[in-house]
Amino acid sequence: MTTRRAAPAVAPIPTGFEIELDSDTQQLDGNMLFGGSPARIMRLSEAGSRAMAELAEGHIRSTRAGMLARRLTDAGAAHPRPPRRTQPLDLTVIIPVRDRADLLEQCLTALGRRYPIVVVDDASLDPQAVAAAAKDHGARLIIRPTNGGPAAARNTGVAALSSEFVAFVDSDCVPAGAWIELLAAQMSDPLVAAVAPRIVSLAGGADSASKFTMANGSLDIGTREARVAPGSRVSYVPTAAIVVRRSALLDISDQDGPFDQQMRVGEDVDFIWRLHNAGWRIRYVPDVQVAHQEPRTWSALMRRRFYYGTSAAPLAQRHPEAMTPLALHPWPTLAVGAMLMRRPVLAVAAFTASVLSMRRTLDREKIPPKGVLPAMATATHQTWLGIGRYTTQFGAPLLIAALLKPGGRNQRRRWGRRFALASLMFGPPATTWHQRRPNLGAARFILGQIADDVSYGTGVWTGAIKARTTLPLRPRIVWHPLRIDSPGRKT
Repeated sequence: MTTRRAAPAVAPIPTGFEIELDSDTQQLDGNMLFGGSPARIMRLSEAGSRAMAELAEGHIRSTRAGMLARRLTDAGAAHPRPPRRTQPLDLTVIIPVRDRADLLEQCLTALGRRYPIVVVDDASLDPQAVAAAAKDHGARLIIRPTNGGPAAARNTGVAALSSEFVAFVDSDCVPAGAWIELLAAQMSDPLVAAVAPRIVSLAGGADSASKFTMANGSLDIGTREARVAPGSRVSYVPTAAIVVRRSALLDISDQDGPFDQQMRVGEDVDFIWRLHNAGWRIRYVPDVQVAHQEPRTWSALMRRRFYYGTSAAPLAQRHPEAMTPLALHPWPTLAVGAMLMRRPVLAVAAFTASVLSMRRTLDREKIPPKGVLPAMATATHQTWLGIGRYTTQFGAPLLIAALLKPGGRNQRRRWGRRFALASLMFGPPATTWHQRRPNLGAARFILGQIADDVSYGTGVWTGAIKARTTLPLRPRIVWHPLRIDSPGRKT
């Protein structure tokens, strides 16, 4: 699909907004900040420092402060706080659906009648049940004669409306409260095309599969607010529930509409990345939550994860620069590899080299080297977790075979090798369990996470073989772990 560039790449955040620094952003000294995603050092000019002082006082009042706010929020180092919206919203809700009339009924009941609703029936097997639910709630019904998938259904809905904003809601979602208004407040920034809430598992079910999804839902992006951009902490958001500016939809549309109808799965990720490539901003606001019906059995969970995994190959072919399963920094990777091979001297040498390399970068830029040691320790730990999850997703059979392989006469070496390999498979889910402390025992959560990763990875392999590409399997080496920016220099 072609993309036309309508939104300017950089424009000031409007007056009236406030800016809040991200919780990870640190002020190194009077004119330097460290933070963002990916992490970077931001050196402020004299004009930038004055703009920063204005931001600290409250609302944006000048173009200079608005430009600095834009650069900070684009970097992920700060987040916009829009003024309260007083004008009514010109918005239409679009619900794509195929059967599942009972879930559609729940969704429509939760939405109420505050905004016009368009239900797009994507060739249901029982269209009468879908029609009855739509009629009971005063929703407009559009019936597609053939099943085209969620992308085609959303395109059909977009073509039938002219409102300024659109809220896409999947029929298995149960939104509540003023979620639309809270998200749409971000649209006071004319460069924001889409705003997504946190998608959480609908409460219910005492079985282990339900407890697992409550703590580890596949559509749950987490609790950290973010600008959505490839390569950042939040690289995409699902469109299960999202508010979008209609002009942005038209900007990236082809003859079919804004969604790629050739994609039955992953079409929402492709949609978000094309919005980003067109210069629009996408925000993730996890304080706003929308409940989502999750599978209630382990087998259904694993089937869905496999299905999601099959989208990796077509996404990688469309966005090779964005679809990277693992990003590796050379020195931390060498340190982790040495630890796994039980070479402690080499591991210490590689870690020392990573610290010295970072200090050299900071010294060259005349930046205080405060906190380099813990930062590189964190980078090494994150590298270990990333390698472990990547290995489990894409090489679990080989990993298990290596774990079960009989050792030689040296018992100590054999068990050392097994411990190193086991750390790759069990370390990441154990870390997640420790961080989240879900209402599920550690053993079940860890095994569930491993099964989840293997199912997803199997789907990726299946899609890659079908598409005859290795793009979604290739790690990427990142040679420059730290960016040095100068926001505010031109303000």
